[in-house]
Amino acid sequence: MINKAILMGRLTRDPELRHTGTGTPVCSFSIAIDNGYGENRQTDFINCVAWNKTAEFVSNYFSKGKMIIVIGRISTRSWEGQDGKRNYTTEVVASEVSFGESKRSQDGGSDYTGGQNAYSAPVPTQAAPQMPELADDDFSPLLDTDDDLPF
Repeated sequence: MINKAILMGRLTRDPELRHTGTGTPVCSFSIAIDNGYGENRQTDFINCVAWNKTAEFVSNYFSKGKMIIVIGRISTRSWEGQDGKRNYTTEVVASEVSFGESKRSQDGGSDYTGGQNAYSAPVPTQAAPQMPELADDDFSPLLDTDDDLPF
């Protein structure tokens, strides 16, 4: 059986880092994912949770509005509330988390929203090395080896 989710979206709020009673870090966050086009466009809000080093990574390097890529598994858990009613939640338990955009585009450097360097091409820092000119006959010894073929 396979239970794997791969999501890419923007954080809806700053991640919440907490620690369990034994000191294990756990981070809760939610991501917004657009789907569809035009009038059919909808946004799904997916709850996620990360544990241990992954939780600390999310808490330290991500904030509301940042693009995030989450790889994990879908988990459903239940608990009994203070009112005695049974509650359920479905969330993605993150096993891997990655940046969904470059630092430059996060800072408004080259994204489509009209940042400081929008639509500008990168400027090379040094000229590319030039390949030497070769005459056509420089490759002739390599091309005339039909007799050496094993088939």
